Amino acid sequence: MDRREVLQRTAMVLGYAISGPALAGIMNGCKAAPDLTYKPEFFTEDQARLISELAEIIIPKTTTPGAKDAGVPGFIDGMLKEIFPKEDQDRFLQGLTAFDDDAKKSFGDSFVECEPPDQVAHVKKHHDAALAHSGDRGSAGWWNSGNAADKPFIVKFKELTILGFFSSEAGATQVLQYNPVPGPYKGCVPLSEVGTAWAT
Repeated sequence: MDRREVLQRTAMVLGYAISGPALAGIMNGCKAAPDLTYKPEFFTEDQARLISELAEIIIPKTTTPGAKDAGVPGFIDGMLKEIFPKEDQDRFLQGLTAFDDDAKKSFGDSFVECEPPDQVAHVKKHHDAALAHSGDRGSAGWWNSGNAADKPFIVKFKELTILGFFSSEAGATQVLQYNPVPGPYKGCVPLSEVGTAWAT
């Protein structure tokens, strides 16, 4: 006996039937939402889950940390809250909503509730569409316009994800080649170990 049948039998015992939409809501409620790795300050929790999953698709965890491990969702949240002007915040949220609405239209579920292969396909669809409309490098399309407002949502999101990842400790030290020059930082060293240097 599956969950749907249990609910229907329970409803009959209680003397009423569960409507189709109510049953669908209960069944969708059974899907486990991904855990958040940070406390959102700009996004709602649902939006934060969406950007977390989207960032992890762009930079997945392999033998090196993924976007979530590197704190990219929190970085994007902070950038939107502290750096982006109101107009750009609104534009970003509109793009995020449109991206999720298109997932619902294509797969019947919000992006976070889609199966992983469907999520990847959805990101690829939006990314390919953005590149197809970028125009040639020499054109006045968004590629060379210099205006962030011209960039499709997925491109802006990808830029933020890459910036957040490679400016994190994990991205800078475990993925990029890390060679501290002129040497490791030692903030508190006894003078007897360093010696003295005189200006001439």
